[in-house]
Amino acid sequence: MTKKLYFCIHKSIFMHFMTEQKRPLILISNDDGYQAKGINCLIDMLRDVADLLVCAPDSARSGFSCAFSATMPLRLEKIREEEGLQVWASNGTPTDCVKLALSVLLEGRRRPDMVIGGINHGDNASVNTHYSGTMGVTLEGCMKYIPSVAFSICDFRPDADFEPLRPYVRQITQRVLQEGLPKGVCLNVNFPVMAEGDYRGVKLCRMSAGSWTNEITTCHHPRGYDYYWMVGRYQNDEPEATDTDRWALEHGYVAITPTRIDVTAYDCLEMNF
Repeated sequence: MTKKLYFCIHKSIFMHFMTEQKRPLILISNDDGYQAKGINCLIDMLRDVADLLVCAPDSARSGFSCAFSATMPLRLEKIREEEGLQVWASNGTPTDCVKLALSVLLEGRRRPDMVIGGINHGDNASVNTHYSGTMGVTLEGCMKYIPSVAFSICDFRPDADFEPLRPYVRQITQRVLQEGLPKGVCLNVNFPVMAEGDYRGVKLCRMSAGSWTNEITTCHHPRGYDYYWMVGRYQNDEPEATDTDRWALEHGYVAITPTRIDVTAYDCLEMNF
């Protein structure tokens, strides 16, 4: 019988990852849930690269950004365990999952060599960075000074084809494991939908200026009240700029946006009030 662990009382025994390992350890989470195809394809892509500790939400948590649970108890459930792999699910947010993995599953005794969010169903380019639970995973890892990367594809379909991403995911992961990342910097990696071998290459780029329009759809319930769906359409507010993540994706490139935790507008520090 699967054992459910409660965050407020549990003291985890996680001996496989506590012992000395020659292989690196990667902590993986997402915002689509542990059952999603994207995270399971990511596991398959990296099984031979590192030991993997997966701690992901028990269902979809898209749009949760860096939210964490301050008013409800959290639970953990072990889903499966194999050589070099453990998969756990939580009722919390993506950020909760990273915190639970570090504080409960690993008990602070071993530090992951890397944190990865994804692979997300749907892109997290431009201002989506600020809403994304996938980026919440990556930002949380970065705030813990662990090299962290988010992987996303511009395809919301549950059965999206992730295989064309395999060589890029492996190459980026292995390079970050070997070389690390600057303190306070994580990588936001987005893939256009392309057939295997058709990517034009990789571009390091900045976040595009963009906005969401027509975000609310109003519906009327037969019982006499209105209710609302959050939907919307993304608008690229600088379509001619060629140095942005949106331009790269629209022209067949893998877009890598180095992203800082520090959001200070340094050029405004001399303003007078």
